[in-house]
Amino acid sequence: MSIADNLKQYKSEVESDGVKLIAVSKTQPVESILEAYNAGQRIFGENHVQEMVEKEALLPKDIEWHLIGHLQTNKVKYIAPFVQLIHGVDSLKLLQKIDKQAAKNKRVIDCLLQVYIADEDTKFGLGFDEVIELLRDEEFAKLKNIRIVGLMGIATNTKNEKQITIEFNELKVFFDGIKVSFFRKDEAFKEISTGMSADYKIAIEEGSTMVRIGSSIFGKRVIKHFKNDISAN
Repeated sequence: MSIADNLKQYKSEVESDGVKLIAVSKTQPVESILEAYNAGQRIFGENHVQEMVEKEALLPKDIEWHLIGHLQTNKVKYIAPFVQLIHGVDSLKLLQKIDKQAAKNKRVIDCLLQVYIADEDTKFGLGFDEVIELLRDEEFAKLKNIRIVGLMGIATNTKNEKQITIEFNELKVFFDGIKVSFFRKDEAFKEISTGMSADYKIAIEEGSTMVRIGSSIFGKRVIKHFKNDISAN
């Protein structure tokens, strides 16, 4: 099946439930992204700043770019002019950097707080208590150019569907609590980004509003190494 055919299948299934489909285009060539674009897809997710910057310059300007990978503070300035949503925000320090760069670009950048829900070692993600601590922090209250629109989580890499269901459900319950406690009057706080190719159906059942699907749309990834990676300067 073609990219367009794959995309049509997923859009029909996912968007009929009111869920946003993020086509994960990391390592995919511009031609493949353009094929998906021409088939009606407008939201694309990238893991690496350098790759997203290069593609944004070459592709239609009505594309909604989501940064779904881990973001280093020294790379924020490169995507601040155009990024629509940053999924993996896992510290107040990163939020402060995004806020600073957003102000420079006279924008407000939407962000999701990444919550650690998996039963495995990972470098990234806030604990439930850390999310609450961050939202109560006086320094957080000073940020005017970022907007927290929801939470993001990645389930354990396992075939145990019961475990995945529990993890997604825990995030949804936590989201509901955070909504009531901190964002009761904020209509923008409505997104839960969970679910990838292997577990998106469970994610949707457990309240996800965004799913991230890549190779099932585009086919096998082409690994590309960026020799001239953006520096820390």
